[in-house]
Amino acid sequence: MTRYKNLTSRATPQKDSQHGAALVTALLLLLLLTGLGTVMVVSSNSDILTNGYYRGSRGAFYGADSGVNVVRQDMVNQLKAQPNPVYSQTQQALPNGAAAATAVQTYIQNTYGAYKSLTTQGAAAVASSWPESYKISAMSLAYAGCQTIGGTANSTCANPQWPSATGNYAYEYTFPYTLTAAGKSQTSTNATIYDEGNIVVDAPISFAGGKTSFAAWGMFIDQNQICSGSTLVPGTITGPVFTNGAWTFGTSGNYVFTDPVGSASAQFGFQFSGNCDQLSTASDSQKNGKNSTVIAPNFQQGYNLSQPKVPLPPNDYNQEQAVLDGKGVANGAVTNSALHNGLMNINQSAYPSGGASSGVYLPYTIQNGVPTFTGGGIYVQGNAGITLSTTGQSGQVYTITQGSTTTTITVDPVAGTTTVVSGNKTLNITGVPQQIDPTTNAPMGPDTMLYVNGSITALSGPGQGQPAIQDGSAVTVTAASNVTITGDILYKTEPVTLTQNQIPNMPADTLIPGNNNGQALGIFTANGDVQLANTQSNGNLEIDASLATICATGTGGCTGNGGLINNGNAINTLTIVGGRIQNQIKNINSTTRNVFFDKRYSQGGFAPPWFPSTTVNVGSATAGTVTARAVRKQWINQTPYF
Repeated sequence: MTRYKNLTSRATPQKDSQHGAALVTALLLLLLLTGLGTVMVVSSNSDILTNGYYRGSRGAFYGADSGVNVVRQDMVNQLKAQPNPVYSQTQQALPNGAAAATAVQTYIQNTYGAYKSLTTQGAAAVASSWPESYKISAMSLAYAGCQTIGGTANSTCANPQWPSATGNYAYEYTFPYTLTAAGKSQTSTNATIYDEGNIVVDAPISFAGGKTSFAAWGMFIDQNQICSGSTLVPGTITGPVFTNGAWTFGTSGNYVFTDPVGSASAQFGFQFSGNCDQLSTASDSQKNGKNSTVIAPNFQQGYNLSQPKVPLPPNDYNQEQAVLDGKGVANGAVTNSALHNGLMNINQSAYPSGGASSGVYLPYTIQNGVPTFTGGGIYVQGNAGITLSTTGQSGQVYTITQGSTTTTITVDPVAGTTTVVSGNKTLNITGVPQQIDPTTNAPMGPDTMLYVNGSITALSGPGQGQPAIQDGSAVTVTAASNVTITGDILYKTEPVTLTQNQIPNMPADTLIPGNNNGQALGIFTANGDVQLANTQSNGNLEIDASLATICATGTGGCTGNGGLINNGNAINTLTIVGGRIQNQIKNINSTTRNVFFDKRYSQGGFAPPWFPSTTVNVGSATAGTVTARAVRKQWINQTPYF
């Protein structure tokens, strides 16, 4: 029997349940990416809009702020141009400040009333300029009045009264202002800045007369006859230079003057080998065959001829009086009676009313049993040797030798004490020498006058290269006759450079920053010479002081004296840090001579205490260069959305 397979019994294949899932997934991913792309586009557009808005607002802000600065500076420039450049002590520089303010305000409104490009500062815009611009939407400029700097006057500076002294003064005009600047960017975004303050215009004026300390000269020579056969020693001379006579230059070297040079003479002398020319020009030449010899001093700050003569101090009465009262204003010779009433020695014995031949005296009194300093210094009767030295951080020591007697005085302004030692005796005095303002009677500082009523036979520091003058010590040493310097007299801290490039790229005679500690030394004689008798082994000598050997002739011994002269061994290098002021030039017998002017003496009236000075009649005023400056009081960003 034939068997047939049951075809219907075979299993039927089942359908796959995942069929089409890939397509769905792909569609979902595409939808997600489309959404993300849409979000990114929306976010990017938002950022672009935000950044554009921020950029526009910042641009408008900078436009407004720059506009304020541009217009304020233009106001400064316009006001600086308003004063009359020809003004004097009686004719002020800007007689109508209100009219000047109105004129400048009108100019600003007309110039900056419409939007201007930042890159052109108010002119027409140029190609490729920034899109930001500005305009002044509101402003005011007024005149507040005038004052005289250094003088007295009413608010209009009418009839000003100036001091009877040399110096620099000024008319000062004040203009209050307000500015409101609008800034605009390319997107028309706006910003507003408000600025308020004062514009100050200074018209300086200087006077060439008044009271002048002789320390203000680097070199001053009273008697200097033109073409007399002697010439000025060549070299570099620093500080202001003046002579009541004339300057004669020779052919032995170059002359360099770093500061102004003046003379009472209308001419210079130019000494050649065969003749001496007298000319008002700054140079001269003489032909010698085919060659020419030229004398051409280098006046780095110019020269002035035919100047009024400078009056000289007649005597040293003021210096002697300064010991007694610290004021140093004497109407005549100091009497024995005044010395008797004002001075005592270490034994608390008064200066003899009939006079004394020697001794060291100080101005002090006994108050409640305590010796108390009352004057300005130390009085030495008779010839003496003086050694100056320092102790500790603030002590100034004076060692005074007369025969076999040595007196040591230590002045310490920080401790406020003066200590006197002689032999086995010590005297402690409360207080130190003081300089007193003769008008107000107010103390001006712990300054010392050392007055020797005789000759100083030997003046020096404690040894070569060792400090003699303490930081903070201002001292003037005065002798009634000659002063003989035997060794170095040095500041503890040197105020000026003594070599080229001691400060990088600076010449010698440059003030050293931080070295002005108030140290000052003046050496003065009205009736003698400063004599050099150097005892130092290497033959060099340095004197850190302003040296003055001057007095008006015919007043008791001046004639024939008043010079710096070497009576001892030849000096290899003589260095003076300060200045030299002399009646006449004498032989210093030195191979090299360096004089470095102490520039502190040309600033603010600083000088050794009670140093000789002169009163010069105030002459006509010299107008300077007008300057202006803005002093901002308030700045406000008035942009509400910024």
